[in-house]
Amino acid sequence: MSDAKKPANPLPSATILLLRDGASGLEVFMVKRHHQIDFASGALVFPGGKLDPHDNDPALRNLADGAAKLDDLQLSLAACAIREGFEESGILPARRPGAPDYIDAAAASALASWRPKLNNSEVGLVEFLTRENLRLAGDALVPFARWVTPTFMPKRFDTYFYLAATPPGQVGRHDGSESVDSVWVNPNEAIEDKRWTIIFPTKMNLLKLGRAKTVAEAISNAKAEPVVTVEPKVITRDGKQLLTIPPEAGYGNVEEPMTSIRG
Repeated sequence: MSDAKKPANPLPSATILLLRDGASGLEVFMVKRHHQIDFASGALVFPGGKLDPHDNDPALRNLADGAAKLDDLQLSLAACAIREGFEESGILPARRPGAPDYIDAAAASALASWRPKLNNSEVGLVEFLTRENLRLAGDALVPFARWVTPTFMPKRFDTYFYLAATPPGQVGRHDGSESVDSVWVNPNEAIEDKRWTIIFPTKMNLLKLGRAKTVAEAISNAKAEPVVTVEPKVITRDGKQLLTIPPEAGYGNVEEPMTSIRG
C-alpha cells in the first residue's frame, strides 16, 4: 500500500457530556460549531477536541482528584475533556484543595479570562490550576463511549466520551469563537428538532444517553456498561452504502445511510 492510500492516524481526543436535571428531564449541554471550523462545521455537538501537549504534563497528576486510579493516557484524556468543556462552556468541575464540593458558579465565572488562553494553548492546565489554587475533578468523569473515525475519512480522531454531572449553579455559555450558540437540551428532543444538524456519532450517543431519565440514571448506566470501541464500517445492501457499528457497543443494530457522516 502506498503512503497516499494509507489511512490517516487517528488523533487522540476527548469529549464531555455535561448533564443536569431540567424541566424536560435529563438535559445535556451542546454547542453549535462555527461554520469555519474544519470538523463538524455548523453541527450541534458536545464540547470536545484533540489532546493538547499541555494535557500530557506529568505535574497534572498532583493537581487532579482521582488521578491515582488513572494511567497516564487516561489522565491526559480526562484533563482534555474537562479543559475542552471549560473552554467551550465555562463549566468547570474543579475544587479548592481539601474541599469536598465543586467551586460555585461565581468562582467559575471569575475564571472566564482563562478560556481563550487555554483554547489557544498559550497556557496549560497546570499553570491555570496552580495560579488559581484549584484541583481538577478527574473523579467526576464517567467513561461513556469511544469512537474512532472510519479509515476512509481524511481526518481521523480516536475520541473518548465522558459523562459528568454539572456542578450546581454552573449554567454554561458558548465561547463565541469555535462555537456560536449553545443549548441545554433533552437528548431525544435534540435529535427530533430539525433546526439542528447532528452528525452520526453525536446522534448515536444522544440516543444512548436518551435512555436515561435523570443524571443519576445516566451515570449509573454508564458505570454498569463496558465501553466498546466503535469504528463504523461500510456495507452495501440493495445498492445502498450503509454505516454499521458493532452491536455489542450498546447502540443496537445500526445501519445508517452514508449521508449521515461528514466531517
